[in-house]
Amino acid sequence: MHILIITVGTRGDVQPYVALGRGLRAAGHTVTLCTCSRFREFILDHGLAYGYMTDELLQLFDNPGVRAALENALGPVGLLKIITRLLKKSKPIHRQMLIDSWDAARTSDPDLVLFHPKGMAGIHIAEKLGIPAVMATLQPMLIPSAEVPNMGFPEWKLGGWYNRLTHKMVHLAFCTLFKTFDTFRRDILGIGRFPRASGALRLANGRPYPILHGFSPLVIPTPGDWPAQAHVTGYWFLDHAGPWEPPADLKAFLHQGPPPVYVGFGSMAGRRPQRLTRIVIAALQQARLRGVLATGWGGLDADRLPDTIFKIETAPHDKLFPHMAAVVHHGGAGTTGAGLRAGKPTVICPFLADQPYWGRRVLALGTGPPPLAQKKLTVAKLAQALRTAVDNRSMRRKAAALGEGLRREDGVANAVALIEAALQKKISD
Repeated sequence: MHILIITVGTRGDVQPYVALGRGLRAAGHTVTLCTCSRFREFILDHGLAYGYMTDELLQLFDNPGVRAALENALGPVGLLKIITRLLKKSKPIHRQMLIDSWDAARTSDPDLVLFHPKGMAGIHIAEKLGIPAVMATLQPMLIPSAEVPNMGFPEWKLGGWYNRLTHKMVHLAFCTLFKTFDTFRRDILGIGRFPRASGALRLANGRPYPILHGFSPLVIPTPGDWPAQAHVTGYWFLDHAGPWEPPADLKAFLHQGPPPVYVGFGSMAGRRPQRLTRIVIAALQQARLRGVLATGWGGLDADRLPDTIFKIETAPHDKLFPHMAAVVHHGGAGTTGAGLRAGKPTVICPFLADQPYWGRRVLALGTGPPPLAQKKLTVAKLAQALRTAVDNRSMRRKAAALGEGLRREDGVANAVALIEAALQKKISD
């Protein structure tokens, strides 16, 4: 069978879907992954077919003014307002992304469409082609619950009314795109309007469809009132193929002293990477810890470092993290999962979006200290968090135990089985 995957976003929004694509390919399926053009070579390098999508949305979010607005948003309501304004401003881009997704579907002729919530063309394309649709998300962001608030809101103990309200607010923000969807359906697909009552969780005919969540129930307990359409599969890790040996200089550094602390923020070093780099270096020295500093793509700026800190550009997390005493990062879903799977205490310094949520989860699990918001980060706060992560025995034990549990899971295999079940259901229908 041929599977079309549609996803939109940064590297963290693409890499888990590449892992799913590889799992589907290993199961005998053909896979096309449609996403922003900057990831074309990355997808082709992993043996998947690439479907073109404009890169304009990422260029918009790369804008320093937009990044500043998101990083300085006042609370979840303020963040929702900014995102809603950006959605309205980016409607022409979204229209083009919908068209690009349809072009990829016409080229690949899929038997099933699997899509990220930001790639909602998938549900409309599936209806047009008469094929199954499966949503695949990395966060608990769309399924409402009376038991827990939406991940972007404070975890106030106000009861079910508050929790339901937070989910409703997210749904209302999502609905700002419905007119764009209707235009796409009418002008490009030649089908009728999408019923507002269906929302994001049902097909146009009112039926629920599978929604896969690429994280572990050991990290986020599944609410008891989630519907049967929601499945938590475990993480979709894209592990490094084959054995990995660190470069000779990194290998020598690792053997020169006690395990170091990994510090890396990927592409999320903010508007002042020099400031963040100075804080990290000073905090490691104040805490008397060795460090491995990952500069990432457009991330930390580190030209002169003391002998106790080693600079790398990138390295496979599944191979590097087991050598660390603790990991420090921005709190992306995938990086958080990788650190926890390695069994290492985690210090999260969130910037925006879902990152504060993962910081709260790490704290609730007892596998790391309280998250440190990037815009309020200081040398003293980070140094104290580093010492806590390295010295707290209970934290280290909980992190190790959680890592053992996560290493026993196979999220990709679980997701592939559910996708194949959706295909089989279509065949039997």
